Amino acid sequence: MTEKFAIDPATTALLVMDFQVSIVDGFAMDKDELLTRTASLLDAARKSGLMVVYVVVGFRAGYPEVSRRNMSFSAIREAGRFAAGDSGAEIHLAVAPRSGEVIVTKHRVGAFAGTDLDMILRSGGIETVLLAGIATSGVVLSTVRHAADADYRIVVVKDCCSDRDDEVHRVLVEKVFRRQAVVVTSDEVLREF
Repeated sequence: MTEKFAIDPATTALLVMDFQVSIVDGFAMDKDELLTRTASLLDAARKSGLMVVYVVVGFRAGYPEVSRRNMSFSAIREAGRFAAGDSGAEIHLAVAPRSGEVIVTKHRVGAFAGTDLDMILRSGGIETVLLAGIATSGVVLSTVRHAADADYRIVVVKDCCSDRDDEVHRVLVEKVFRRQAVVVTSDEVLREF
């Protein structure tokens, strides 16, 4: 059954989260199909005048943002990943930003924690966020939770999200996210434009 949702281009933003080369290669299932669907979603969003915001993980030289108590990010620091100049941190060319599109750099899992994303969205009059991201159990889950607590309307585009674990992805999109978000396919979103 299709869930009810509406897209008002004036008050909706598409968040393209963690579509970075290393993350696409390491966490995306069926990455070519995922990139094709996400590129189509981006194209339609741009033509409709939606705000497009990219969210990427990144760190300064020396990783001053990473606490030794943070297991996940300490491992990233030790591996030397996602620092300035790391080619794996680049946004994948298949879904690359265009001139003038906002790129928010985060230092934690969720798109909001420690970033200016909320200020950017509120300054743009955004009330609804469309979420596309990798990994479903990481950035998407954390962003859904924060966006719900911040009173945004949330639409998760489930086939523009991916996780290394198909079962975790399925449970999140079929059971967990539906408590706080509308969960749809990219085809359903494209029909709204």
